Amino acid sequence: MMRRTFLAIGLLTLAVVWLGPLPQLAPRCFSAHMAMHMGVVAVAAPMLALSMAGGPLDPVRRLRGVFSPVPASILELVVVWAWHAPALHHAARSSAAGLVAEQSMFLLSALLVWTSAFGGGASQGARAGAGVVALLLTSMHMTLLGALLALSPRPVYGHPGVLSAGRTALEEQHLGGAIMLLVGGISYLVGGLGLSAHLLRDARPAVDRSEQR
Repeated sequence: MMRRTFLAIGLLTLAVVWLGPLPQLAPRCFSAHMAMHMGVVAVAAPMLALSMAGGPLDPVRRLRGVFSPVPASILELVVVWAWHAPALHHAARSSAAGLVAEQSMFLLSALLVWTSAFGGGASQGARAGAGVVALLLTSMHMTLLGALLALSPRPVYGHPGVLSAGRTALEEQHLGGAIMLLVGGISYLVGGLGLSAHLLRDARPAVDRSEQR
């Protein structure tokens, strides 16, 4: 039942992000573009990963070498920071092909991280530890990038970014950075702490048995 719930939430989130008003707002509204990013990597991806983890569709059980948490986290770091460089960011906000490429890479890299962290009996041993490190590392770099965008004294990107609400390009950038800082940083942090708690819970019976001996 929970798997179906996670799957439904993940697919619904993708539908809202990709088929709702956000793609139309993204070319002139940095915060809308960032909301798309966070919806994909911090909401849809973990829900889809949890819907597969430990079940018959869990790819980690068959391809453990491919789904390695820390390398997956480093790959996502490269993908996220690359697409927030001005040239690639402009391509994503100014063309449909660029936006599709960006969103696809965001989803695939985030799915790789979340699935690597929670899949394949992740609460067991070294994989759990690696999953915790991967999620906390991702939380840190999301927080750092969000803070850089939120605190920058000048616009990083060349889009006008003025909406009917009257926000300037810099105000849009600050809002988008805050969205990344809060949603992205907190989502991965909660995932890492949740996996840590699960690992400690599973380890306690083993410690109790060793003490009884």
